[in-house]
Amino acid sequence: MKSNVQGRLDHKSQLALDELVHRLGWSPSRVVREGLRLLAACCGKPSTKKVVGIGLFASGVQDLGSNKKHLRGLGQ
Repeated sequence: MKSNVQGRLDHKSQLALDELVHRLGWSPSRVVREGLRLLAACCGKPSTKKVVGIGLFASGVQDLGSNKKHLRGLGQ
């Protein structure tokens, strides 16, 4: 499925696009498509790693992590 995208380029970006079009012999659209593919490859996919057990246990204490009396002696 094709889609159209419009964008405004600042002067430096326009010069870079023009230079790449001239140097590579590609259309401006192809330069933008390849740039998006490269950026997507560099950024990678979001991590699906999760903390095991988070949210699985209920102590019934509302302020367990913030009330100092509950934290007294922790880690000793």
